[in-house]
Amino acid sequence: MAYDEELADRIRELLATDHDVVEKKMFGGLAFLIGGHMSVSASGRGGLLLRCDPEETDALISRPHVGRFVMRGREMDGWLRVDAEAIETPEELERWVAIGVDYARSLPPK
Repeated sequence: MAYDEELADRIRELLATDHDVVEKKMFGGLAFLIGGHMSVSASGRGGLLLRCDPEETDALISRPHVGRFVMRGREMDGWLRVDAEAIETPEELERWVAIGVDYARSLPPK
């Protein structure tokens, strides 16, 4: 499945004033990198793939339509899958994108 281009445009609009954001196709979606770190991605499976502080994973997955990202059968702390139902409004999307962006900005540049 190709990533949702409308969702990518919505993310792009939120990040339009961030001049250090780089877009890159990865994980079957379109990722938005900051300092070389993925912050958020319009996922090829729908919704978002999102980076977060690993210590906040449990609290964030308690929200509806949010789960840990699973890679090769392993659940990953610090990586979330946010379903489309959780980002329908501009405010919901902005809240999730901010989590990914804030975490990516907290990491040393690559």
